[in-house]
Amino acid sequence: MTEPSRADEAVTGSGGTMRRLREPPGDAVPDLALLESLRRSAYDDPVRPAGSPPFLEPGTVVTWHYGHSADVLRVVRDDERGLVGWLPSGSQRLAATPRDGRPIRDRSLEERAVLAMTRDYEMKVVPWQGPGLLRIAPSAVPWSIWYFTDGNGSFEGHYVNLELVHQRPLDGSPRVHTRDLILDLWLENGETWLKDADELAAGVTAGWCTADQGDAIRAIADWARRELIDPRAWPLGEGWESWRPPVGWDEPLSLPDHLVVGGP
Repeated sequence: MTEPSRADEAVTGSGGTMRRLREPPGDAVPDLALLESLRRSAYDDPVRPAGSPPFLEPGTVVTWHYGHSADVLRVVRDDERGLVGWLPSGSQRLAATPRDGRPIRDRSLEERAVLAMTRDYEMKVVPWQGPGLLRIAPSAVPWSIWYFTDGNGSFEGHYVNLELVHQRPLDGSPRVHTRDLILDLWLENGETWLKDADELAAGVTAGWCTADQGDAIRAIADWARRELIDPRAWPLGEGWESWRPPVGWDEPLSLPDHLVVGGP
């Protein structure tokens, strides 16, 4: 992550643009049904909301799908409150890769938005870069919390990834399905930063989502501040910042064969 200076109100780095939030969050309640048209999946089996049984046993390997992309994690805990998963460094990912070979982060915001609309990419297996990552997806809310650490395992900050409410296969298969909503929040040293608001604006302009959907996504950021960040609601305050994986859990995980050799 880009480490902002305390003197800055906004910073731009390779990871995107962040703005320090000082004003209180708005009180708008987003219409989540408005965002369901953004959902994508490579599967067509019946799904159910996350947060109800059957739950996954600790140690189970689960694929976490953002549309057609996928990460592979090991279950730490799974219950009515949500899923806690561990993503070891070097684990395989199924990622959308531009066909022309230019990395997404090397493109302008407008180019990224057009790429998302035209889907001029192919799905490739790549490794998860950086240290291992703890992810927690609370049930029935449109975000997950990522616990970033440095190379020595010291906690750095919380990344609140805004995404569609998680769904799971009705038959209990070890998958979770969501979609990234571009906008995110970064929490560090008691401060909250809004990330990639400019990229969301470019997505609205390009037609990745409608203006009303863009407003709903921005309202989710305020909702997360009201209901998660300000009151230190679960999982914040439960001590996950100091959690470390059991022996053997740092070994990189592999995607299921059907994702590696052509998709479901």
